[in-house]
Amino acid sequence: MKKLIFKITLLFTIGTIGQTNHLIKTDYGTIHYKIYGQGSPILIINGGPGMNCEGFSSLAKLLNDDYMVILYDQRGTGKSKLNSLNSNTLNMDLLVEDIEVLRKHLKINKWAVLGHSFGGFLAQHYASKHSNNLTGMILSGSGGIDMDIFTYLGANFHIRQSAQEKDSLNYWRNKIKKGDTTYLAKYKVGRFRAPLYLYGDKYIEKVAHRLTQGKPEISKLIFQDLHEKNYNWKNAMSKLEIPVLIIQGRQDMVGSGTAYKAHNVYKNSRLIFLNECGHYGWLEQEERYITEIKSFVKNLN
Repeated sequence: MKKLIFKITLLFTIGTIGQTNHLIKTDYGTIHYKIYGQGSPILIINGGPGMNCEGFSSLAKLLNDDYMVILYDQRGTGKSKLNSLNSNTLNMDLLVEDIEVLRKHLKINKWAVLGHSFGGFLAQHYASKHSNNLTGMILSGSGGIDMDIFTYLGANFHIRQSAQEKDSLNYWRNKIKKGDTTYLAKYKVGRFRAPLYLYGDKYIEKVAHRLTQGKPEISKLIFQDLHEKNYNWKNAMSKLEIPVLIIQGRQDMVGSGTAYKAHNVYKNSRLIFLNECGHYGWLEQEERYITEIKSFVKNLN
C-alpha cells in the first residue's frame, strides 16, 4: 500500500477552561485533538480499539498542572472523521501515521506517550517506527509486547462472571446483533461488562457509559489487522533506549504475566503494580497512579 500523503489544514480552535479543542483536516478526513495545560508534552493514546478519547479527560486533568497533555480521537472515532472505512483506510500503520501528523502539526520535537490497554499496542507500534521522537513511554494496563494476550484474555473474562451475568450480557448482545441500536441496549452491555475491568464497584457506572462509545466496525478492522499480521514488538522494543514505565492494576484482567513479559524485554523499564486495582489505575488508585506517572515524566530528558 502506498503511503498516504497528508494535507493538513487547521479548521478551528475552541477554547474552554483548562483545555482547547482542535480539528485538523487531512486527505482522508479529520483528526480531532484536545490540549490540557502547559509544559512538557504527553500524548495519551486511549484504549479500544474503536473508542474515542472522552474517557481519558479525567486523566488529562490530573496531569495538566505540570504538563501539556494531548488527547486525540483515533482515526474514525469520536470527532475524527474517516471518509471511507475499510482495511485500506484503517490499520495499525495508518494509526501510527496519524500520531506523526499530530506531532508535526503541533511542532513537537519529542514527547512522552502514554498508551493504555489497546493504546499500549499502538504506543509500541509507534515506538518501533519513531523512537527518535520519544522521550519516554508509559504502558498502562497494556495488552503486552505481542499478541499472546488473546490466548488467555477470554478465559480471564470468563472466570469473573457468574452464569446469570453471562446470560444477561449475551441477551443484550443478541439484541444489538438483531438490530437494536438504542442507547439502552449499549448501556446494558456496558453495565454487564464494566465489573470485569474493575476491582471494586465504585466506578461501574462510569465505565459502563464509557463502553457504550465503542464502534464495532472500527474494532473489527483493527483486530483483523492485529491477527493477520500477528504483531510482535519484542525485537524492536529490546533495542529501545528510552525509559519505559509499565504500570498495571494487580487485579487487572490483562494479567500480571503480561506486564512481567514486557518488563523483561525492555532495557530501561520500571514495573509498578497497583494493589486493589483493575484496568483503570487513575480511577481506583488515583494518588499512586498519578504520583508514579509524574515522577517518571519529571525525570525524562
